Amino acid sequence: MKKLIWIILALTILCSCKKRTTEQDNFAKGADIGWLSEMENSGVRFYANNGNSEDLISILKSKGINSIRLRIWVNPTSKWCGTEDVIKQALRAKNAGMRLMINFHFSDSWADPGQQNKPFAWRNLSFAELQNSLYNYTKDVMQQLKANDIKPEWVQIGNETNDGMLWQEGRASTNMQNFSNLLKAGYRAVKEISPTSKVIVHLSNGYDNQLYRWMFDNLKEQQVEFDVIGMSLYPNATNWKSKNIECYNNMLDMIQRYNKEIMISEIGMAVNEAENCRAFIEDLVNKTKSLPGNKGLGVFYWEPQCHNNWKGYTLGAFDNSGKPTVALDGFLK
Repeated sequence: MKKLIWIILALTILCSCKKRTTEQDNFAKGADIGWLSEMENSGVRFYANNGNSEDLISILKSKGINSIRLRIWVNPTSKWCGTEDVIKQALRAKNAGMRLMINFHFSDSWADPGQQNKPFAWRNLSFAELQNSLYNYTKDVMQQLKANDIKPEWVQIGNETNDGMLWQEGRASTNMQNFSNLLKAGYRAVKEISPTSKVIVHLSNGYDNQLYRWMFDNLKEQQVEFDVIGMSLYPNATNWKSKNIECYNNMLDMIQRYNKEIMISEIGMAVNEAENCRAFIEDLVNKTKSLPGNKGLGVFYWEPQCHNNWKGYTLGAFDNSGKPTVALDGFLK
């Protein structure tokens, strides 16, 4: 009898450990590395903490990163972040055993809360034509990914769409129905090619509950289908604790209000605040993991590999010698 009890106890502990391991493995610890091709082409190199020159993705994996995010532009003036470049980097990520998020900007360059410029080739289209172009383009990219045996686990329809996308026609504050129809077109295009890919609607300022309620109440009213609410969060060394709490409360509200999963699609902090950034990442990962129903999917750092003031960006997590700072250790916890 005692032997049987010990066997049952051992099996219970084993099952519990397997469950915790599975939950941990399912959590995305990610990095957006859309600049990588251009950086490498410019001769930028990356080094592990021991000083050895290594492939960036290998270095990121050593810091607990298991997922890669790649932005895609329609017709960029250079080849970077175009379809060919993204497929090349997506294959590289896949071959390294990484999970993948594709982030459609629906622009020839950056799309964010301050700019949602239509691609040049779409500038004179009617709204019906614009909607059709978004659908066809999204479907074509997804088909090309599929042809290369790449299946993104997550797909963002738009980037930081606080006020919609493809302005002016798709500006949410002036025509929520148009923005909703664009999201519907993107969702349909993704699901027709990759039904299991989770579609993300992404806003900035993850601490701003008023913004999120305004947007997602309206999208619910418009019957927009999507799978995940994406958030960005860029605090500083003095306010990250309060911003994390506000973001966590916002995540809880989004789950209760809309029953959606949550992805922190972008984070960052000043590179010279690495210790604070490490604590910020560790705390945000823990908060996101603790969301009810395992609805917290992951946390992605935006362009952590930036160093030596690359493109003037100062929120990376590599020092000027090309090595990761202690900030990324926040993903190891």
